[in-house]
Amino acid sequence: MVNKFTVGVLTSGGDAPGMNAAIRAVVRTALTNNLQVIGIQNGYEGLINGEFHPMDARSVGGILQRGGTILLTSRSKRFQEPAGQRDAIRKMNEAGMDALIVIGGEGSMNGAYALSQKGVKVIGIPGSIDNDIWGTNIAIGTDTAMNTIMEAVDKLRDTASSHQRAFVIETMGRNSGYLAVMAGIVCGAEMVLIPEVPVTGEEVAAAVEDAYQRGKTHAIIINAEGSAIRTTDLVEKIDTLDLGFKTRMTILGHIQRGGSPTAYDRLLASRMGVKAVEALVEGQHGVMTGLKGKGVDFIPLLDVISNKRKVNMEYYHMTKVLAR
Repeated sequence: MVNKFTVGVLTSGGDAPGMNAAIRAVVRTALTNNLQVIGIQNGYEGLINGEFHPMDARSVGGILQRGGTILLTSRSKRFQEPAGQRDAIRKMNEAGMDALIVIGGEGSMNGAYALSQKGVKVIGIPGSIDNDIWGTNIAIGTDTAMNTIMEAVDKLRDTASSHQRAFVIETMGRNSGYLAVMAGIVCGAEMVLIPEVPVTGEEVAAAVEDAYQRGKTHAIIINAEGSAIRTTDLVEKIDTLDLGFKTRMTILGHIQRGGSPTAYDRLLASRMGVKAVEALVEGQHGVMTGLKGKGVDFIPLLDVISNKRKVNMEYYHMTKVLAR
Protein backbone atom coordinates (compact mmCIF):
# COMPACT_ATOMS: atom_id res chain seq x y z
CA MET A 1 0.00 0.00 0.00
CA VAL A 2 1.43 3.38 -1.02
CA ASN A 3 1.58 6.32 1.35
CA LYS A 4 -1.42 8.62 1.36
CA PHE A 5 -3.46 6.11 -0.65
CA THR A 6 -6.69 7.90 -1.56
CA VAL A 7 -10.03 6.27 -2.32
CA GLY A 8 -12.95 7.94 -4.06
CA VAL A 9 -16.54 6.83 -3.44
CA LEU A 10 -19.66 7.60 -5.45
CA THR A 11 -23.26 6.46 -5.80
CA SER A 12 -24.75 6.17 -9.27
CA GLY A 13 -28.06 5.40 -10.99
CA GLY A 14 -31.25 4.90 -9.02
CA ASP A 15 -30.96 5.48 -5.30
CA ALA A 16 -31.55 2.56 -2.94
CA PRO A 17 -32.09 2.44 0.84
CA GLY A 18 -28.84 1.39 2.45
CA MET A 19 -26.53 3.34 0.17
CA ASN A 20 -25.70 5.69 3.06
CA ALA A 21 -24.82 2.73 5.25
CA ALA A 22 -22.43 1.55 2.54
CA ILE A 23 -20.85 5.02 2.25
CA ARG A 24 -20.42 5.10 6.03
CA ALA A 25 -18.75 1.69 6.04
CA VAL A 26 -16.41 2.63 3.18
CA VAL A 27 -15.30 5.87 4.83
CA ARG A 28 -14.73 4.50 8.31
CA THR A 29 -13.03 1.31 7.14
CA ALA A 30 -10.74 3.36 4.90
CA LEU A 31 -9.81 5.68 7.76
CA THR A 32 -9.09 2.68 9.99
CA ASN A 33 -6.63 1.51 7.32
CA ASN A 34 -4.99 4.97 7.13
CA LEU A 35 -6.48 5.74 3.73
CA GLN A 36 -7.85 9.09 2.68
CA VAL A 37 -11.38 9.30 1.29
CA ILE A 38 -12.84 11.66 -1.29
CA GLY A 39 -16.60 11.85 -1.71
CA ILE A 40 -17.85 12.36 -5.27
CA GLN A 41 -21.17 14.15 -5.69
CA ASN A 42 -23.73 13.26 -8.40
CA GLY A 43 -22.31 9.94 -9.56
CA TYR A 44 -20.30 9.65 -12.78
CA GLU A 45 -21.43 13.13 -13.86
CA GLY A 46 -19.83 14.54 -10.73
CA LEU A 47 -16.70 12.49 -11.44
CA ILE A 48 -16.39 14.19 -14.83
CA ASN A 49 -17.05 17.62 -13.31
CA GLY A 50 -14.67 17.18 -10.40
CA GLU A 51 -17.37 17.55 -7.73
CA PHE A 52 -15.14 16.26 -4.94
CA HIS A 53 -14.82 16.81 -1.21
CA PRO A 54 -12.73 15.10 1.48
CA MET A 55 -14.62 12.85 3.93
CA ASP A 56 -13.81 11.98 7.52
CA ALA A 57 -15.52 10.00 10.26
CA ARG A 58 -17.85 12.88 11.11
CA SER A 59 -18.88 13.28 7.44
CA VAL A 60 -20.85 10.05 7.77
CA GLY A 61 -22.22 10.50 11.26
CA GLY A 62 -25.99 10.07 11.68
CA ILE A 63 -26.62 8.71 8.16
CA LEU A 64 -27.03 4.99 8.87
CA GLN A 65 -30.82 5.26 9.15
CA ARG A 66 -31.34 7.64 6.24
CA GLY A 67 -32.68 6.55 2.85
CA GLY A 68 -31.34 7.90 -0.43
CA THR A 69 -27.69 8.92 -0.67
CA ILE A 70 -25.86 11.86 0.89
CA LEU A 71 -23.53 11.87 -2.12
CA LEU A 72 -26.49 12.39 -4.46
CA THR A 73 -26.84 10.50 -7.71
CA SER A 74 -27.54 11.09 -11.38
CA ARG A 75 -27.37 9.38 -14.74
CA SER A 76 -24.62 10.59 -17.04
CA LYS A 77 -24.84 10.33 -20.82
CA ARG A 78 -21.42 11.90 -21.13
CA PHE A 79 -19.82 9.11 -19.13
CA GLN A 80 -21.17 6.51 -21.57
CA GLU A 81 -18.75 7.85 -24.19
CA PRO A 82 -14.97 7.22 -24.14
CA ALA A 83 -14.31 10.97 -24.05
CA GLY A 84 -16.35 11.32 -20.86
CA GLN A 85 -14.52 8.41 -19.28
CA ARG A 86 -11.16 9.99 -20.15
CA ASP A 87 -12.28 13.28 -18.59
CA ALA A 88 -13.33 11.43 -15.44
CA ILE A 89 -9.96 9.70 -15.15
CA ARG A 90 -8.16 13.00 -15.65
CA LYS A 91 -10.17 14.56 -12.79
CA MET A 92 -9.33 11.58 -10.59
CA ASN A 93 -5.63 11.96 -11.32
CA GLU A 94 -5.73 15.69 -10.64
CA ALA A 95 -7.33 15.01 -7.25
CA GLY A 96 -4.76 12.36 -6.39
CA MET A 97 -7.36 9.58 -6.35
CA ASP A 98 -5.74 6.13 -6.46
CA ALA A 99 -8.89 3.98 -6.51
CA LEU A 100 -12.66 4.22 -6.79
CA ILE A 101 -15.57 2.49 -5.09
CA VAL A 102 -18.83 2.60 -7.05
CA ILE A 103 -22.16 1.91 -5.34
CA GLY A 104 -25.02 1.36 -7.78
CA GLY A 105 -26.94 -0.87 -10.14
CA GLU A 106 -26.37 -2.67 -13.41
CA GLY A 107 -25.49 0.47 -15.39
CA SER A 108 -23.15 1.62 -12.64
CA MET A 109 -21.29 -1.70 -12.78
CA ASN A 110 -20.90 -1.25 -16.56
CA GLY A 111 -19.33 2.13 -15.87
CA ALA A 112 -17.06 0.65 -13.22
CA TYR A 113 -15.89 -2.01 -15.67
CA ALA A 114 -15.20 0.61 -18.36
CA LEU A 115 -12.93 2.49 -15.94
CA SER A 116 -11.19 -0.70 -14.87
CA GLN A 117 -10.37 -1.39 -18.52
CA LYS A 118 -8.65 1.98 -18.65
CA GLY A 119 -6.43 1.18 -15.70
CA VAL A 120 -8.48 2.54 -12.79
CA LYS A 121 -8.57 0.43 -9.63
CA VAL A 122 -12.31 -0.02 -9.11
CA ILE A 123 -14.50 -1.97 -6.69
CA GLY A 124 -18.26 -2.19 -7.21
CA ILE A 125 -20.94 -2.50 -4.54
CA PRO A 126 -24.40 -3.59 -5.81
CA GLY A 127 -27.23 -1.24 -4.87
CA SER A 128 -30.58 -1.77 -6.60
CA ILE A 129 -34.14 -2.19 -5.36
CA ASP A 130 -34.94 -4.35 -8.42
CA ASN A 131 -32.32 -6.95 -7.44
CA ASP A 132 -31.38 -7.29 -11.10
CA ILE A 133 -27.59 -7.43 -10.69
CA TRP A 134 -25.91 -10.71 -11.57
CA GLY A 135 -23.41 -12.14 -9.09
CA THR A 136 -25.06 -11.40 -5.75
CA ASN A 137 -27.96 -13.13 -4.03
CA ILE A 138 -29.41 -9.76 -3.12
CA ALA A 139 -28.47 -6.11 -3.65
CA ILE A 140 -28.55 -3.26 -1.18
CA GLY A 141 -32.03 -1.72 -1.02
CA THR A 142 -34.04 -4.72 -2.21
CA ASP A 143 -35.17 -5.82 1.24
CA THR A 144 -36.37 -2.33 2.17
CA ALA A 145 -38.28 -1.97 -1.10
CA MET A 146 -39.93 -5.35 -0.54
CA ASN A 147 -41.06 -4.31 2.93
CA THR A 148 -42.43 -1.04 1.55
CA ILE A 149 -44.44 -2.93 -1.08
CA MET A 150 -45.69 -5.44 1.47
CA GLU A 151 -46.92 -2.72 3.81
CA ALA A 152 -48.69 -0.91 0.97
CA VAL A 153 -50.39 -4.05 -0.37
CA ASP A 154 -51.49 -5.13 3.10
CA LYS A 155 -53.22 -1.78 3.56
CA LEU A 156 -54.79 -1.89 0.12
CA ARG A 157 -56.15 -5.37 0.81
CA ASP A 158 -58.07 -4.02 3.81
CA THR A 159 -59.91 -1.62 1.52
CA ALA A 160 -60.26 -4.20 -1.24
CA SER A 161 -61.93 -6.66 1.13
CA SER A 162 -64.17 -4.05 2.71
CA HIS A 163 -65.53 -2.96 -0.67
CA GLN A 164 -65.15 -6.31 -2.49
CA ARG A 165 -62.86 -4.94 -5.18
CA ALA A 166 -60.03 -6.04 -7.40
CA PHE A 167 -56.86 -3.98 -7.01
CA VAL A 168 -54.20 -3.83 -9.71
CA ILE A 169 -51.01 -2.71 -7.99
CA GLU A 170 -48.00 -1.69 -10.06
CA THR A 171 -44.52 -2.26 -8.68
CA MET A 172 -41.19 -1.19 -10.09
CA GLY A 173 -39.38 -3.65 -12.35
CA ARG A 174 -38.88 -2.41 -15.90
CA ASN A 175 -36.69 -5.35 -16.89
CA SER A 176 -36.94 -7.63 -13.87
CA GLY A 177 -39.98 -9.12 -12.18
CA TYR A 178 -38.20 -9.88 -8.90
CA LEU A 179 -40.12 -7.38 -6.76
CA ALA A 180 -43.48 -8.36 -8.25
CA VAL A 181 -42.88 -12.09 -7.78
CA MET A 182 -41.74 -11.77 -4.18
CA ALA A 183 -44.60 -9.38 -3.43
CA GLY A 184 -47.00 -11.88 -4.94
CA ILE A 185 -45.80 -14.55 -2.51
CA VAL A 186 -45.61 -12.52 0.69
CA CYS A 187 -48.79 -10.53 0.00
CA GLY A 188 -50.96 -13.39 -1.28
CA ALA A 189 -51.72 -11.98 -4.73
CA GLU A 190 -54.19 -13.72 -7.02
CA MET A 191 -51.92 -13.12 -10.01
CA VAL A 192 -48.49 -11.67 -10.81
CA LEU A 193 -47.42 -10.13 -14.12
CA ILE A 194 -43.71 -9.82 -14.92
CA PRO A 195 -41.61 -8.86 -17.97
CA GLU A 196 -40.17 -12.37 -18.24
CA VAL A 197 -43.51 -14.15 -18.78
CA PRO A 198 -46.02 -12.97 -21.44
CA VAL A 199 -49.58 -12.90 -20.12
CA THR A 200 -52.76 -11.74 -21.89
CA GLY A 201 -55.49 -9.53 -20.51
CA GLU A 202 -57.89 -12.45 -20.94
CA GLU A 203 -55.80 -14.59 -18.60
CA VAL A 204 -55.84 -11.89 -15.95
CA ALA A 205 -59.58 -11.42 -16.36
CA ALA A 206 -60.09 -15.17 -15.94
CA ALA A 207 -58.12 -15.13 -12.67
CA VAL A 208 -60.21 -12.24 -11.33
CA GLU A 209 -63.47 -13.92 -12.34
CA ASP A 210 -62.34 -17.19 -10.77
CA ALA A 211 -61.53 -15.43 -7.48
CA TYR A 212 -65.00 -13.87 -7.43
CA GLN A 213 -66.78 -17.14 -8.21
CA ARG A 214 -64.89 -18.96 -5.45
CA GLY A 215 -66.23 -16.46 -2.94
CA LYS A 216 -63.16 -14.33 -2.33
CA THR A 217 -63.81 -10.84 -0.99
CA HIS A 218 -61.08 -9.28 -3.08
CA ALA A 219 -58.54 -9.90 -5.84
CA ILE A 220 -54.99 -8.54 -5.76
CA ILE A 221 -53.08 -8.36 -9.06
CA ILE A 222 -49.38 -7.39 -8.86
CA ASN A 223 -48.14 -5.90 -12.13
CA ALA A 224 -44.45 -5.14 -12.69
CA GLU A 225 -44.05 -1.91 -14.67
CA GLY A 226 -42.24 -3.73 -17.46
CA SER A 227 -44.84 -6.44 -18.04
CA ALA A 228 -46.59 -6.88 -21.37
CA ILE A 229 -49.76 -5.11 -20.21
CA ARG A 230 -49.98 -1.54 -18.96
CA THR A 231 -51.72 -1.16 -15.61
CA THR A 232 -54.28 1.30 -16.97
CA ASP A 233 -55.19 -1.05 -19.83
CA LEU A 234 -55.53 -3.93 -17.41
CA VAL A 235 -57.98 -2.06 -15.20
CA GLU A 236 -60.03 -1.01 -18.21
CA LYS A 237 -60.11 -4.60 -19.47
CA ILE A 238 -61.36 -6.04 -16.18
CA ASP A 239 -64.01 -3.35 -15.70
CA THR A 240 -65.30 -3.70 -19.26
CA LEU A 241 -65.90 -7.43 -18.80
CA ASP A 242 -67.91 -6.91 -15.57
CA LEU A 243 -66.42 -9.88 -13.68
CA GLY A 244 -68.05 -9.23 -10.32
CA PHE A 245 -65.40 -7.04 -8.71
CA LYS A 246 -65.11 -3.32 -9.31
CA THR A 247 -61.50 -2.51 -10.10
CA ARG A 248 -59.11 0.05 -8.66
CA MET A 249 -55.53 0.87 -9.59
CA THR A 250 -52.55 1.86 -7.45
CA ILE A 251 -49.12 2.70 -8.88
CA LEU A 252 -46.63 2.58 -6.02
CA GLY A 253 -43.95 4.42 -8.02
CA HIS A 254 -40.95 5.99 -6.34
CA ILE A 255 -42.23 5.38 -2.82
CA GLN A 256 -40.51 2.00 -3.26
CA ARG A 257 -37.11 3.71 -3.45
CA GLY A 258 -37.35 5.78 -0.30
CA GLY A 259 -37.52 5.26 3.42
CA SER A 260 -35.23 4.20 6.23
CA PRO A 261 -33.36 1.00 5.33
CA THR A 262 -34.30 -2.19 7.14
CA ALA A 263 -31.92 -3.84 9.59
CA TYR A 264 -31.05 -6.35 6.88
CA ASP A 265 -30.10 -3.65 4.35
CA ARG A 266 -28.06 -1.74 6.92
CA LEU A 267 -26.11 -4.87 7.80
CA LEU A 268 -25.65 -5.96 4.17
CA ALA A 269 -24.48 -2.49 3.12
CA SER A 270 -22.06 -2.30 6.04
CA ARG A 271 -20.60 -5.73 5.25
CA MET A 272 -20.15 -4.88 1.58
CA GLY A 273 -18.64 -1.48 2.33
CA VAL A 274 -16.07 -2.98 4.69
CA LYS A 275 -15.26 -5.76 2.23
CA ALA A 276 -14.78 -3.31 -0.66
CA VAL A 277 -12.09 -1.37 1.21
CA GLU A 278 -10.44 -4.57 2.40
CA ALA A 279 -10.21 -5.68 -1.23
CA LEU A 280 -8.27 -2.55 -2.16
CA VAL A 281 -5.98 -2.93 0.82
CA GLU A 282 -5.27 -6.50 -0.28
CA GLY A 283 -4.51 -5.35 -3.82
CA GLN A 284 -7.74 -6.56 -5.45
CA HIS A 285 -9.73 -4.49 -7.93
CA GLY A 286 -11.90 -4.90 -10.99
CA VAL A 287 -14.42 -6.81 -8.90
CA MET A 288 -17.83 -6.35 -7.27
CA THR A 289 -18.78 -7.42 -3.77
CA GLY A 290 -21.55 -10.01 -3.81
CA LEU A 291 -23.46 -12.00 -1.24
CA LYS A 292 -22.86 -15.70 -1.85
CA GLY A 293 -24.52 -17.98 0.68
CA LYS A 294 -23.74 -16.41 4.06
CA GLY A 295 -20.54 -14.69 3.00
CA VAL A 296 -19.55 -11.64 0.96
CA ASP A 297 -17.33 -12.62 -1.95
CA PHE A 298 -15.72 -10.88 -4.94
CA ILE A 299 -17.09 -11.30 -8.47
CA PRO A 300 -15.14 -10.03 -11.52
CA LEU A 301 -16.87 -7.02 -13.03
CA LEU A 302 -16.58 -8.61 -16.46
CA ASP A 303 -18.70 -11.54 -15.24
CA VAL A 304 -21.21 -9.17 -13.66
CA ILE A 305 -21.84 -7.19 -16.83
CA SER A 306 -21.69 -10.23 -19.12
CA ASN A 307 -24.59 -12.04 -17.43
CA LYS A 308 -28.23 -11.24 -16.81
CA ARG A 309 -29.92 -12.09 -13.55
CA LYS A 310 -33.11 -14.07 -14.12
CA VAL A 311 -36.22 -14.37 -12.00
CA ASN A 312 -36.41 -17.66 -10.14
CA MET A 313 -39.26 -19.39 -11.98
CA GLU A 314 -39.81 -21.68 -9.02
CA TYR A 315 -40.92 -18.62 -7.06
CA TYR A 316 -43.10 -17.50 -9.95
CA HIS A 317 -44.80 -20.91 -9.97
CA MET A 318 -45.26 -20.58 -6.22
CA THR A 319 -47.35 -17.42 -6.70
CA LYS A 320 -49.81 -19.48 -8.75
CA VAL A 321 -49.98 -22.39 -6.31
CA LEU A 322 -50.53 -20.15 -3.30
CA ALA A 323 -53.25 -18.07 -5.05
CA ARG A 324 -55.80 -20.90 -4.88
